[in-house]
Amino acid sequence: MKQLLTIILVCFGAMVYAQDTTQVYKKRVLENTEIDFLTSYYSQDGNNAAVSGGIGSEELTDATGAIVISIPLNDDDVLTIDAGISAYTSASSSNIDPFDKGTADAFVASSGASSSDTWANLTGSYSHSSDDRNKIWSAKLSVSNEFDYFSVGLGGGYTRLFNEKNTEVSINGNVYLDTWKALYPIELRPFGEGGNGLSNRLFQQNTITGNANYNPNFTELGSEGRNSYSVGFGFSQILSRNAQASFALDLVQQDGLLSTPFQRVYFSDVANSYIDNFQLADDIERLPDTRFKVAMGGRFHYFINEYLVLRTYYRYYFDDWGIKSHTANIELPIKIGSFTFYPSYRYYDQSAADYFAGYEAHVSTEDFYTSDYDLSKYNANQFGFGVTYTDIFTKFKLGKFGLKSIDLKYNNYSRNTGLKSNIISAGFKFVRN
Repeated sequence: MKQLLTIILVCFGAMVYAQDTTQVYKKRVLENTEIDFLTSYYSQDGNNAAVSGGIGSEELTDATGAIVISIPLNDDDVLTIDAGISAYTSASSSNIDPFDKGTADAFVASSGASSSDTWANLTGSYSHSSDDRNKIWSAKLSVSNEFDYFSVGLGGGYTRLFNEKNTEVSINGNVYLDTWKALYPIELRPFGEGGNGLSNRLFQQNTITGNANYNPNFTELGSEGRNSYSVGFGFSQILSRNAQASFALDLVQQDGLLSTPFQRVYFSDVANSYIDNFQLADDIERLPDTRFKVAMGGRFHYFINEYLVLRTYYRYYFDDWGIKSHTANIELPIKIGSFTFYPSYRYYDQSAADYFAGYEAHVSTEDFYTSDYDLSKYNANQFGFGVTYTDIFTKFKLGKFGLKSIDLKYNNYSRNTGLKSNIISAGFKFVRN
């Protein structure tokens, strides 16, 4: 009897063990809370400021700081909070009112309130992964605010992995509801609704040279809202142990106020008027109230060896304003111990929008017009270099968090229109131990 009981207990234990081994171990999507501290400094200069009708200083500096906190709620769900603030000073936007102090000049910054501003953003996102990690749902909500701009955005996405996670398809959608506070060039405001024209103090206290009978045909914009709707599709495939390729398609529809209210336009068929060295606006930028954009592109990554990886990217873009563009990028990460160095190069080329013309190249009979060189024909080159330090053991501690990685980048950008810029950025990732 004892032998029979022993056999039964052994068999029962074997059955229990067999059942336990059929259970699937589920690894957490995110093991511990992670915190990213991000910062950047950007500077640019050029001579085609849209605020002064395609001429004037484009000098601008911007300092940005952000914190991103990723929190695992359980094995499957992650909550991410992204908060950022950006402060800039701009010689160009300062000339919304160039007559507030000193001699007005398109190539000299004014000291007015519009010479600087602060942008703030808060985004919360949530993602849920299925038990087998082959299905991922996500949703996000964002709020942004600036002196003359407020935006609310919401979006979501779905990702599906197949073929033992070698194939991935995704779809995402976003909606942004924006509201402008329309700021017009200071000299046009007296000619808007309820204005007093040349009787305004600006013209009484300053002498108009050139065409002294300054009388622009100016009407204020009818709407200060802008809505943007986007949908994106993605496909990624691991081709071999060393190669991966992906493809993306993005569609964007915009409606509402798509022109910038404080950007001036000068007409070739209207006599020029000046105060000091600053030419008075003939009108503001006026663009259609709808725009449809399409962007499609692909990436190809190739693992050459344990020290070297090749990353390439290409994108083609077009919209119903007449712009077509090509972007090509190559990056070559080089891994040496805990450090990764990655030199990069990007080339960009675009055609001009149907409504673009430079300084004094528009005529007053046109329906739409802009002298914003972001919408002009140009090409650009960007050279970059970055370095990442990774410490898998998180030896450096900050309270209960260990430093996981440091990322430093520098990019130099130049257009054939003369615009040049530099950006330095840094990121520090901490993980809770």
